[in-house]
Formats: sequence, C-alpha cells, structure tokens
Amino acid sequence: MRVGGNATSMYRNAALLSLAAVTPDRVTTSAELDGRLRPVLERLRLPTGLLQRIAGVHERRNWAQGQSFDAATVEAGEKALAEAGVDRGRIGLIINTSVTRPHLEPSVAVRMHHGLGLPSSAVNFDIANACLGFVNGMSLAAQLIDAGQIEYALVVDGEDADEIQHHTVERLCRPETTRADFMREFPSLTLGSGAVAALLGRADAHPSGHRLVMGVTRAATQFNDLCVGGVNGMYTDAKALLRGGMQLVMAAWQEARQHVDWSDMDRYVMHQVSDVHTAAIIKAAKLDRDRVPLTYPRFGNVGPASIPITLAHEAPSLSPGDRVLLMGVGSGINTAMMELAW
Repeated sequence: MRVGGNATSMYRNAALLSLAAVTPDRVTTSAELDGRLRPVLERLRLPTGLLQRIAGVHERRNWAQGQSFDAATVEAGEKALAEAGVDRGRIGLIINTSVTRPHLEPSVAVRMHHGLGLPSSAVNFDIANACLGFVNGMSLAAQLIDAGQIEYALVVDGEDADEIQHHTVERLCRPETTRADFMREFPSLTLGSGAVAALLGRADAHPSGHRLVMGVTRAATQFNDLCVGGVNGMYTDAKALLRGGMQLVMAAWQEARQHVDWSDMDRYVMHQVSDVHTAAIIKAAKLDRDRVPLTYPRFGNVGPASIPITLAHEAPSLSPGDRVLLMGVGSGINTAMMELAW
C-alpha cells in the first residue's frame, strides 16, 4: 500500500527470513594507508591518523588471494538459503545492488543467478542507487511479494574496494596533488569490501520472519554532483554532502512522523560512513547513541552492503518484537528508511 506519495510505503505481508554476510580475510589498517601516503602527507603538512580521528575508520577489509566479490556474494546467497531452509527452485527474483561491477554488460545479477543455480523462471537484474541500493532492492522485492507475483526473493550485494583504493593512493602521491585534491578524495580511503545476501518471503508463511513494516525514500537531486565515483576514484565535496544529506534526512524523518513514531526504536542501523556523519544524525534526530551499532571502525564504508552487514552483525543481540530502523543517505542525494519488526 502506498501512502503520502510514491515514496512512502506500508508493507503488508513481506518478511526478512535470513541474512548472511561474508567478510574478506585481508585486513588493511588505516595506519598502513598512512604509511603509503606518508610522502604526500609530509609535503602537504597534513598529520597522520586523519582516517582514525576524523572518520573513525581504523581498518577495512580487502579480498585475499583466491577470494573475489562475486564468489563471496554467491557464498552469502548460499548461506541465506540454507539458514531459511528455502529450496532455490522457489526463488522468483534475485536483485544485485552492488556498486562494484567488472563490466557494463551484462548485469552482475546474471553471475549471481548462475552461481546460485537459480531456476530460469527467476527474474534477475541490478539496481544501482549508490549506497541505498540494498534497501531499495528489499523494498521492491517486498512489493512484488505483497502483490503475489513471487514467493521468495534474494537481494545480494558484493563490493570490492581494492582497485579504487589502489588508484586513489597512487594518484594522491603524485607531486602535483594539493590539499584540496587530498580532501576531495579522502572519503575514498574509508571504503572497504564485503558481501551480503538477504532472503525475503511471505510473512504469513513464515511467522518467525522479521516483517517489513514501512519504508520512506526522499530525493534531493540538486546535489547530484557532490559525490561522483568511477572505477578509478571517488570525488567528494564532503562538507556540502554532509550538509545536504542532513537536510534531506531530517525532512524525511519529519514527514514520516505523520504515519509513524521512530523516536524510540530498539536499533537504528545506519549506513556506515564515519564518526562525523553518525554523530550529526544522532544529534539532529535526538537518538540514543547506545542503540546505534557501528561497523565502520572495523570494516569501513562497504557501500550498499554496509547497512545489511551491520544488521547481520547486530542480529544475534536482537529479540522478537524489537523495532529496527534501517537508515541511509546515498550519493545523488537520496535517503531511505525502512522499519523492520524483529
């Protein structure tokens, strides 16, 4: 059911049945990156430890020898199917939401469809919406389940930050790099790798599932050029992005209050960006910091996989009946919030 325009949804009969994350084996610390960046930091008279002190990112994960984002995503999908006890032949939809893609055509979803051995009747495609892709994928899957078009859906995401990390460090170490250049590419150094898969199905057929309750999305696309990424790098006006993102988040938060009170949730699972972004949202929305789990200190910003990876790590501490709010801001700028009844 739609209320308040196209961007506010109430879900009737969709539930999250399982969630599985796969973490890369290789750890890259911020201290290691400081070492690689030492020549430019000294030349520009910038201190070491900026990633730790400003962003709060102490390390991130990268795929080790023999690992890859697509194989890890298939592994996450297998784990989600096994945990839910759902036969893969009943999957009617798989949506890939990753920013990482090795080529423009075909979709990344076809690799996941094939790797998981899904039936030819399972629809498969990508959704690309920066760091909000996974929440958007869950919303679309829930709507198709509510419509009775499919029984089960897999939403997957695999990210590989190795290449962008390598190119960013290499570029920043060039002699012509200025302080402005460094700060524009600084957010790229917070990125990490990982994979995750969520299985959704009918709530009435799975009473122990975690129901999707309501979702809100809003856009402020006048800020479409504040964070622009490609294979080689990501270029960000961090201050303007934070300012525009906060305005949009709080506008959506206030609009949602017409339908629901999210001021006292049991968990607020946010997109994992940095200390600065997290503190700003906590302060503006007057949230209880103890109810906001953080994974970016260990895993960095894993793009669209950040929210579901954080939820997967938090799941063991949740109890039936807990209210969980997924919250994110993505380049563009877009924001999305989704309530789950655990």
